[in-house]
Amino acid sequence: MAAAWLTSASDFEASLTARLHGSVASRESDPGGPPAGLLAHGADALRAVLAGEEPERVPLDLDDRPSWDRMVLAEVREIALGATASYGEIARRIGRPGAARAVGGAVGRNPIALLVPCHRVIAGDGSLGGYGGDAWGGREEGLAIKRELLRREGITPGRRRG
Repeated sequence: MAAAWLTSASDFEASLTARLHGSVASRESDPGGPPAGLLAHGADALRAVLAGEEPERVPLDLDDRPSWDRMVLAEVREIALGATASYGEIARRIGRPGAARAVGGAVGRNPIALLVPCHRVIAGDGSLGGYGGDAWGGREEGLAIKRELLRREGITPGRRRG
């Protein structure tokens, strides 16, 4: 399953075809069988996230990711709807205190940004931190998306005073 935003359907398909080095089957081109069921499950999960609801767990295959990224993303996936955790907190949870920057790198490489809710990972001072690098037009555009996803979950992050 793959999804993207801020792109056209044709650009998305071309990008996905290039990344996978071949043709891409769409939900419409293969309407039956287990893959279609997984696509439907994934689509339902994405709709739930965008509605600010906790999606049902979707099986994810992150075997192409480095072991560090898999460990970080597994922990990020445990952040509940309506909650946040700092990069440093994630590092401590996985037994690597002091590795907040490395956690940020793994979060930034998250290939499934809505189903592994990296938008729930914020800076230690309570500010947004980053989101998506320049993938969605630049830093400010990415942060606007992160802010909106958090808003849909009832979270209003801001820099902590003190």
